[in-house]
Amino acid sequence: MRVMRVLLTPVLVLVYWQAVAQSGLVSAYLLPAPWTVAKTAMTMWETGLLPQHIAASLQRVAQGFSLSVALGCLLAALTARFSLLDQFLAAPLSLLRMVPPLALIPLLILWLGIGEATQITIIVLASFFPFFLNVREGLSRLTDAQRELARSLHLSPFRYIFYVVLPCGVPSIITGLRLTFGYSWRALVGAELIAASSGLGYLVVDAQQMMHTDEVIVGILTIGLFGWSLDAAFRRLCALTLRRRFPELDA
Repeated sequence: MRVMRVLLTPVLVLVYWQAVAQSGLVSAYLLPAPWTVAKTAMTMWETGLLPQHIAASLQRVAQGFSLSVALGCLLAALTARFSLLDQFLAAPLSLLRMVPPLALIPLLILWLGIGEATQITIIVLASFFPFFLNVREGLSRLTDAQRELARSLHLSPFRYIFYVVLPCGVPSIITGLRLTFGYSWRALVGAELIAASSGLGYLVVDAQQMMHTDEVIVGILTIGLFGWSLDAAFRRLCALTLRRRFPELDA
C-alpha cells in the first residue's frame, strides 16, 4: 500500500501530462508527450550521451561535497575549540553565508576561468555552511560535565572524540550531510547552466539552445530523479546503521 501511495501522484501527473499533450491545447514543441520524452531518453542513453553527462555531474558533486564536509568538520572543530577564533571568523563567515553563490559566478569566471575549478568552488560555497553550522551546533551540545568525565577517565584524544564528541554530534552531523548533499546537487546544476561544457545542467542549456524540448525535459527529470534517489539511499543507509543508537534518525 505504501508503494501505491508513493506512486499515485507521479502516475496522475503522467496521465494529466499525456491528456494535455493529446488535447492540442499546447504545442508539441512546447510540451512533447511523455512517450516522446521516454523514447528520447532511451535514445540518449543508448548513444551514451546521457550517461556521459550524468558521470560528469556526479564526479563534480562528489568532489564539491567531499571538500565541503572536510572543510566544515575542520572549521567547526577549530571554532568549537578556540573561542577567540570563533569570534574573529563570525562576521566574515556570516557575510559570506548571505551572498548567493551564483552571484559570484562572474567573479569566479574572471579568477578561475570556465572549468572544473569554478564549478567545484560554487558547490563548496553553496554547501559548506549547512554542514558547518550543523556540526557546530552538534558540538555545542557537549557539556562541561562530559568534558570533566572524559578528563577524569584520562581518555585519549581518539577515545574522547569517538565515545564523547561523536555521540553528541551525530544527529546534527547526519542532518548536515543530507542538507549539504542537497545544496551541492542544486548548486552543481546552477553552475553547469553557466560555466560548463558537460554535465546535466549543460545538457539542459544545450538542448534549449538547439530547441530540443524533449531533451530539456529529459535533463530536468534526470536531475530530479538522481537527486531524489541519492538522498533516499543516504537516508536509508543512515537509518540502517544508526537506528539503534539514534532512533530519531529513522525518519
